[in-house]
Amino acid sequence: MQALLDIQKRILPDLIEIMHKRYLILQNIHTMQPVGRRNLAVSLGFTERVLRSEVEFLKDQNLIQMSTQGMSLTIEGKDILGSLEGIMHELSGTSQLEQQLQRKLGIVKAYVVPGDSDLSPWVKRELGKACANCMKQRVQADNIIAVTGGTTMAAVAEMLSSEIGKKNLLFVPARGGLGLDVTNQANTVSAVMAEKTNSRHRVFYVPDQVSSEIYDSFIKEPQIYEMLHLIKSANMVLHGIGEAITMAKRRNTTAEVMDNLIRGHAVGEAFGYYFNEVGEIVHKVQTIGLQLEDLHAADHVIAVAGGASKAKAIKAYMKQAPSSTILITDEGAAKILVKG
Repeated sequence: MQALLDIQKRILPDLIEIMHKRYLILQNIHTMQPVGRRNLAVSLGFTERVLRSEVEFLKDQNLIQMSTQGMSLTIEGKDILGSLEGIMHELSGTSQLEQQLQRKLGIVKAYVVPGDSDLSPWVKRELGKACANCMKQRVQADNIIAVTGGTTMAAVAEMLSSEIGKKNLLFVPARGGLGLDVTNQANTVSAVMAEKTNSRHRVFYVPDQVSSEIYDSFIKEPQIYEMLHLIKSANMVLHGIGEAITMAKRRNTTAEVMDNLIRGHAVGEAFGYYFNEVGEIVHKVQTIGLQLEDLHAADHVIAVAGGASKAKAIKAYMKQAPSSTILITDEGAAKILVKG
């Protein structure tokens, strides 16, 4: 396959370019469907004139269908898109990028999806889809899956299907809530994942961060102690990686701690730990839930983060992450990471 692709690149470079363009159109329609031509053009960065001719071609080939709501893929279109994914993976150099990331970060596996989630919202859904596929390949019967909060984990939840729920899974939040917005808190995300997969879930109603005195008191409570034991027994951990200052602001961090983060050049955050560019812990929030050292006990740790703006955060966290970590990211972050 690779030899054939190399020949095509040399002899028919225009063919590769056209195939890649039409693949992106099909991929975006599949992610956003039903979608209007104008919204699709904005998402892809194409002019409406260019998009119009491509859409007409795909319609004539019975790969997409039109309705008053917008465009969507036909059954044949979905089949073609599925077949194209592996080919485009090779064509785009994504496989090589994944191998470079694995060596650079010292992790067991990396998956890279096309695009940059900073620039195109649909890429975050692709991250979610990649994580769902990764879970499907690795989850075992009766597994406990611990999940953090955040918009990326919420995207993962939306892409899960009932297929993996046949394995009697239990979803648990990796820690308590975060701020006032419950939509993307770990409790909510784990509940959505359980609903999507027809699985069970447990809630963990404790504050995300507490003082040392309250922490010592809380963990002695029988129900909290039992829940912590369950969370720390997770076979699989799904988590995002945050940009340090963004996460600190979201937590309503005090001016003193914020100053420490800035002076310490914090760039990344995960599980309440803030890291500088060389991976040193600059600050730690007292959280009730999974701690960094607990990750080594899990069979699979899947980190999901994308966008060029997250590259420094990902690199910083990976210096502390278990070697068993699987990273799911996008081209925007991956290309910066392999150069750094």
